[in-house]
Amino acid sequence: MYHWLWSIVYGLWSKKSYLRSMYQLIKPLLFKFDPEKVHYFVTRNLKRFNLMPGGAGLSRAIWDLRDTRLEKEVFGLKFKNPVGLAAGFDKNADVISEMANLGFGFIEVGTVTPLPQPGNPKPRMFRLPKDSALINRMGFNNLGVDVAAARIAAYRKNASPVQKGLIIGGNIGKNKVTPNEDAVSDYIKCFDKLFDVVDYFVVNVSSPNTPGLRELQEKGPLLNILNTLQQRNSKDGVSRPILLKIAPDLTDSQLDDIVEIVQTAGIAGVIATNTTVSRDDLQSPEKLKNETGGLSGKPLTKRATEVISYLAQKSNGAFPIIGVGGIHSPEDAVEKLNAGASLIQLYTGFIYEGPGLIKRINKKLLSNK
Repeated sequence: MYHWLWSIVYGLWSKKSYLRSMYQLIKPLLFKFDPEKVHYFVTRNLKRFNLMPGGAGLSRAIWDLRDTRLEKEVFGLKFKNPVGLAAGFDKNADVISEMANLGFGFIEVGTVTPLPQPGNPKPRMFRLPKDSALINRMGFNNLGVDVAAARIAAYRKNASPVQKGLIIGGNIGKNKVTPNEDAVSDYIKCFDKLFDVVDYFVVNVSSPNTPGLRELQEKGPLLNILNTLQQRNSKDGVSRPILLKIAPDLTDSQLDDIVEIVQTAGIAGVIATNTTVSRDDLQSPEKLKNETGGLSGKPLTKRATEVISYLAQKSNGAFPIIGVGGIHSPEDAVEKLNAGASLIQLYTGFIYEGPGLIKRINKKLLSNK
């Protein structure tokens, strides 16, 4: 009964390109409401749309660009395209299929912690439209690693043929109540629970929204966590790539330490970068700029690229880098890749520019081949 509707919608898309600007038309309305409430409203309705007969196929027809020339093999995994969804959007592995239908080449879930936790008090996410940015102090709100593991396993079991082989990463952290001296135990619990269902791991010690977490980026505690996980990184002859997500606020000396740590621990690579605590050169009102939390979006574009370039040059390309931070256009994506990133991830740019950004980036990459 829905075929006639889908024919009309797809006809509008293919002939008049009306749907391409639809997100930009509804964005001002969405931006009038609390960002966190809008997030859940949009994801709930996206799930409903994909459950309608023909909905998932229409989503792929509109947004997903499949071309073998976009495929890329990085740290032993084959990605259908290099544009991924960054951690933080799908904290509880709730919309993996829906995000894949929008054209993402890989999905990173989390950050997950061993125990469920509510995160920081609300409101805890703020839009800065004048800067095309977000500030968040979510605080690793999630339903716990058991829920995420079960949902990923269910997705693997029920994935449609077109989604078989989708790369899924698990971003892991520690609970707020866990003292730093015991943090390694939280990372172990998440690692063990997710090992059978994810394709790679990301150790998150760089969020500014869990008190004391960034102290774990120091050489001693960080090596302890990474070495411990590497020692456990084998099950029935299978190991998983482990990546480290770092802050953009590190100094060159600290980035030098990161290069040494990655090579000493033998992990697969780095994700550069997380959100920043800097508020330099923002155009937004003081009230917004003074909100505590991590800043993401266009103000991070330059610094994230600088960190990628520094790591790539300092390490002589010894390990892959996933570039994230301020990607709002195909040109931003190409800049990250040219700086030394092997893959890229979107979050804030996805919110500001809409799902069409994924396809535009992939089209740009194809045009450059």
